[in-house]
Amino acid sequence: MYDIGTRKRALTLVAQGHSLNSASRATGASRSAIRSWQSRLDPLPRIRNTPCSRCGPLTEAPPDTAAYSYLLGLYLGDGCISPGVRAGHFLRIACADSWPGLIETCAAAVEAVNPSGRSSRVQAGGYVSVVAYSRHWLCLFPQHGPGKKHERLIVLEPWQQEIVAAHPWEFIRGLIHSDGCRITNWTTRMVGGARKRYEYPRYFFTNKSDDIRKLFTDTLDKVGVEWTTLTRGSDPFNISVARKNSVALMDTYVGPKY
Repeated sequence: MYDIGTRKRALTLVAQGHSLNSASRATGASRSAIRSWQSRLDPLPRIRNTPCSRCGPLTEAPPDTAAYSYLLGLYLGDGCISPGVRAGHFLRIACADSWPGLIETCAAAVEAVNPSGRSSRVQAGGYVSVVAYSRHWLCLFPQHGPGKKHERLIVLEPWQQEIVAAHPWEFIRGLIHSDGCRITNWTTRMVGGARKRYEYPRYFFTNKSDDIRKLFTDTLDKVGVEWTTLTRGSDPFNISVARKNSVALMDTYVGPKY
């Protein structure tokens, strides 16, 4: 266990342009330790044998299924899982600084789903990573795997499908909060012989993964939201919700980021 002074000294050396090898030689800390301190400076709390609903004897859904559905959407959009220490993993959800309300909501969902009930925040350039350590992220998010999400198959387990079916709007909100937005579009039309500007709200969801886009649109279908695919060049990465009634539904259950 390295003290805080050693940790800060190593990070200062790295910030000054020293390599991990150089900082390791100067402080006596391993390169992997220094790399982990870049995500979390404070020592991890002692890991308790916290029960997990998924790997327990009953293999149940997480206790707060609404929070899980929302966090699943966030994870599929802007989340990742990486190895930690002592057989655990870090879950990281990237949230733009522009949306402090989203950061708070994300942290609350992470803490509701994490068996330990903990999360932390790491400031980066223009965004905050909501970070949580657990030995159970891989059983809670079995979509984790090597490589980028859009380069591998993304399929929900039956128990996840049941949660999304029970909480579709939370799942949609998580996807919009990660890889979507609500904007105001405009066009012009003739009114009384004069061309006038006309503005209307619209939701967009953009993701390279065909599987994740289909999860999004299948869930929209189930709640009665009409959508279209907008293609840029040959890439059908954008899902648009623009019809008035559908936008009204989205405003009721999702709303703009804040």
